[in-house]
Amino acid sequence: MSPLPYVPVPESFKLPPGMNFGGTSAVAFTSKGTMFVIHRGPMPLMEFDADGNFIRGFGDGLFERPHGLRIDSDDNIWATDVAANMVYRFDPSGRLTMVLGVKGQTGEWHPYGHLRLFNEPNEAVVGPTGDIYVLQGHGKAESLVLKFDRDGDFIKSWGSTGKGPGQFDLPHSLVFDRAGLLYIADRNNARIQVFDADGNYIRETSHPGTPCGLFMDADEHIWLAHGHTGEIMKLDLNGKVVGVMEGSGQGKGLGRYGEAHYIAVSPRGEIFVADTLNWRVQKYVKR
Repeated sequence: MSPLPYVPVPESFKLPPGMNFGGTSAVAFTSKGTMFVIHRGPMPLMEFDADGNFIRGFGDGLFERPHGLRIDSDDNIWATDVAANMVYRFDPSGRLTMVLGVKGQTGEWHPYGHLRLFNEPNEAVVGPTGDIYVLQGHGKAESLVLKFDRDGDFIKSWGSTGKGPGQFDLPHSLVFDRAGLLYIADRNNARIQVFDADGNYIRETSHPGTPCGLFMDADEHIWLAHGHTGEIMKLDLNGKVVGVMEGSGQGKGLGRYGEAHYIAVSPRGEIFVADTLNWRVQKYVKR
């Protein structure tokens, strides 16, 4: 397990005058190389260019507790709200084009039976075939994976709260490999579980701590933001740790974290990690 060839650099985001990040929950990149940050403050969705220059912000009035953020192959922006129990899809212009869930309602189904509800949706990810996968349960609700078709129609769910194979205790982040397998960070069970697209359990690997954020790079390595341990790791598809960011861990200094929550690799090969408790996004560049 060798040190990764990266060093942390001071934050370079240029926010509008008088603006600050709230709790920075997640980061994601568009196909054009711009970066979105979702945070718990005004303009909860902010876009920046590759050098950290502010482009725009939106989303005021929609969120209570922003959480997950992914950008699909069409540059649609998928964001979740664990308090309002919502999944939002924005098109590249920022227009809201799909809502899943009913704001403020929890449970399984809308009283009229036609809309699937959520209870603490952590992340929404579009799979290789266009299906939508939502991870649910952030400590209060039952831990589930919910699958929808590309139009947002519910297909199935799997899982429950527990420690056995195919069960979860706070399923937090999801990535796919080229074969279409799902890798899910099962945070409070300190593991990554692997499933096929229909939810059949395949295997798991143990990762002591609180595995929070996953990112699959072009070489099919998994980057792990390891939550409250503050460690940043690189794994192979079998879950073996192939490298750890030197100096990463708990704290306030450069390369240290209150909670390493979500992670993304930029098209330029830089690493960005959102820290919900230190209210910042940290950046790493190659040595």
